Amino acid sequence: MEKNASIETFIKDQIEKWKKQTQTHIPVITISSEPGSGGRIIAQGLAKRLGIDLFDRDIVKEISESAHISGAVIETMEKDRLSGIKDFISSLVNDRYLWPGVYLDHLMKVVAAIASHGNAVIVGRGANFLIPPEDRLSVRVIAPLEVRVKNVAKEFGVTREEAKRRVINRENRRSTFIRQSFNADVADPRNYDLVINTQKLNLDAALGAVIGMVVGGKDVVVKKPAATKPKKR
Repeated sequence: MEKNASIETFIKDQIEKWKKQTQTHIPVITISSEPGSGGRIIAQGLAKRLGIDLFDRDIVKEISESAHISGAVIETMEKDRLSGIKDFISSLVNDRYLWPGVYLDHLMKVVAAIASHGNAVIVGRGANFLIPPEDRLSVRVIAPLEVRVKNVAKEFGVTREEAKRRVINRENRRSTFIRQSFNADVADPRNYDLVINTQKLNLDAALGAVIGMVVGGKDVVVKKPAATKPKKR
């Protein structure tokens, strides 16, 4: 009950924010990531640097599972934008997608609503498959398995064996969801505009790569990371 109430509060606050939104329009950035590769950290960094909204996979999932909340979100969409996105989704449903039922229907409507407002980062839920290419920048975050296992073991304080089990199980669930929902391969690089290997790039470099692509020549204020004080010797 408390969880549903918190999601409803989040949505009400978000709708009020959309109504007052006057900043430069930035296309939605979608983040798909291999478990343990740091995709969520990159998403959080992008939202902070660009001053835009963050919808992580858990939030999008919660909204999509509630017809009541989905309806509230959809009501904020502009009619012309709604028509264009609905046409795009319809063409994909007819040409490529499987149709698993009510959940995907709600998911499509929620992601379409977020896309119509822009200025947001969406983590997971196959959002890159639901938004027209001209309205989003799709990013895939990857890393070698051993790196991801090490990251998960460190983050959750578990053994390497347990971390590997978690990584593989979550990776299988994500792959299955994308295949069943969108008839697509989540790991296929052709489904993304940019693929980032976090073994090769640190956080600042990864953020710079994404921001450089999405902002381009737009007049957008990018917040600089807070300066860290030098440690006293």
